[in-house]
Amino acid sequence: MSISTSPSEISTLRDGDRALILATQAGLPLVPDPWAELGRQLNMPAEEVLARFQRMQDEGVIRRVAAVPDHYRLGYSFNGMTVWDVTDEAISEMGQSVGDLPFVSHCYRRPRHLPYWNYNLFAMVHGTSRGEVEEKAEHIRELLGDTCAGSTILYSSAILKKTGLRLKR
Repeated sequence: MSISTSPSEISTLRDGDRALILATQAGLPLVPDPWAELGRQLNMPAEEVLARFQRMQDEGVIRRVAAVPDHYRLGYSFNGMTVWDVTDEAISEMGQSVGDLPFVSHCYRRPRHLPYWNYNLFAMVHGTSRGEVEEKAEHIRELLGDTCAGSTILYSSAILKKTGLRLKR
């Protein structure tokens, strides 16, 4: 799990929030009830842990609490960012449909940068082989149909560090 925090908002942390963020920098505990485990570690009720996270998110101190899987350790060593040139009229509907596919880990709209970059829909897919990634891209292509004028797959060439905010102890 990763907690994304806005650095400009760190000064608004309340008593106990800093300890909570420090306790989760390396991820949430991998137990059935991570909130209760954090509460036990920090001597606060699980309900307070959840309420603090919700308040910090509502106030913009943190943006999200999200899973950050290590696809390589899960056996998915082929990672392709599929990029699509989808009509502006269909981008919202098609983006939602592509994002709902079970094999798409994240999907988002980005502006085109004509004449160099025609693509406005990005969808990350992972596979155990290049062929598997290409099969998944073909499924997206079929879903998009006539709303799509072009696409390509950008394969990962390196593992990037995936972490949220790191506070000094």
